[in-house]
Amino acid sequence: MRKLISAATATLLLAACTGAANQDAEPADTPSVASVSADRSALPKQATDPYYQSAEAAVTGRMADDFAPSAKNVILFVGDGMGISTITAARIYAGQTQGADGESYKLAMETLPYAALSRTYSHDYQVADSASTATALVSGVKTRSRTLGLRSGVSLGNCASQQGQGTDTLFELAEAKGLATGIVSTARLTHATPASTYAESAHRDWENDTAFAGDAGSNCIDIARQMIEWPAGDGFEIAMGGGRQEFTTATMTDVEYEGRTGRRLDTRDLTAAWAAKSDQHQVIFDQAGFDATDFDSDARILGLFEPSHMQFELDRADDPAGEPSLAELTHAAITRLSRSEQGYVLMIEGGRVDHAHHGGNAARALADTTALDAAVAMALD
Repeated sequence: MRKLISAATATLLLAACTGAANQDAEPADTPSVASVSADRSALPKQATDPYYQSAEAAVTGRMADDFAPSAKNVILFVGDGMGISTITAARIYAGQTQGADGESYKLAMETLPYAALSRTYSHDYQVADSASTATALVSGVKTRSRTLGLRSGVSLGNCASQQGQGTDTLFELAEAKGLATGIVSTARLTHATPASTYAESAHRDWENDTAFAGDAGSNCIDIARQMIEWPAGDGFEIAMGGGRQEFTTATMTDVEYEGRTGRRLDTRDLTAAWAAKSDQHQVIFDQAGFDATDFDSDARILGLFEPSHMQFELDRADDPAGEPSLAELTHAAITRLSRSEQGYVLMIEGGRVDHAHHGGNAARALADTTALDAAVAMALD
C-alpha cells in the first residue's frame, strides 16, 4: 500500500512522499570539500538550532497521531514561485488545453490526500528567497536570505562566518543511512533550490569560482565544485538539470552553442571530474544522450542540458539539441533510484515557473506548472 502526502505553500512548495508500508588535478593551495566539512559523525549539525528544535517538537507532537508506517522512498516536488493563484490558473489552463471544463478540472497534485499551507519567511526578511526557503525545506532551519545550507549565524557574503553554521540536509542524512539520492531541476543544478540539497554557501550566487570577491570568498568552495565533491555517503546517484557553464572552463566551447563557453577560471573541468570518479559515472548533454542512457542500471548520471537554465516548456521543442521534459527526467530518476533496496530521497524542481513570473509571462508560467504536474502524475503512476 502506498501513502502520498502533499504540501503546497503560497510561495513555492509541493511535496510528495511515496513508499511501501513495510518497509584535472586540484591546485594544492585550495581547500577540498571534505577538508572544510565538519565531522559528520553527529547528525544533524543543526540539532541545537532554535528553529530546528521548534519544528522538531511540532512534528513529534503530530506523529503521536495514528499514522501509517514510514515510507521507504521520499520525493520532494518543488514548484519555485508556484503559489495558490498559479495553481488555480494552471488548473484552468490544463483543463482547457485538453478540451475539458477548466474550472472543474483537477491537476494530479490536487488529487493527493493531504494539503497544507506554510508561512514562508526567512530569518531576516518577511519575503523570503529560494535559497533560504529551500534550506528550510531540507534542513528544518530558517536562515538568512540568499544563503544556502547554513544557520542564521552566517553573514551574507562572508566566507569566514560559515564556520560552525553548517547543517545536515535531508539528503545528507539519507546518504548516512545508505539511501540513494538524486536531484532533478529545470533550473541550473547550482541554482538555489537544487543547491540546497548539498551546498553550504554564504551567498547563493557563488555558483562558480569567478563569483568570489576579495578576502570574503577566498577560502570558499564554489557551489558547482561542492556538488561534484559532495562528501556525503557515496554521493548522488543521479543529478540532472541545467547549468553546464558552472562546471566547465572559460576556454571550453559549449557542446551545443558554438559562441558560448564555460565560466570557470580555475582550469577545473568538473564534468570530466565527475566522469573520472568511476567507470559508472557518466555525463549527458542532450536528448540523444538521454535517450541512449540505461537508467535501469548502476550508472551514476550527471545530466547538464543547457549552459544556464533549461528551456521553458513552451520553448523546449525549439531547442537545437533537444531536451527531455520534466516528466521524462522524473521517470528516469525514479527508475535509477528504485534500484536501491534501502530506498531513496529525490528532489524534483519545476524551477522556471518563478522565472516566468519574474518576466511577467503568464503563458510560460502556466505551461511550466502543468509540466511539473505531469511529472507528479508520472510519479503517481
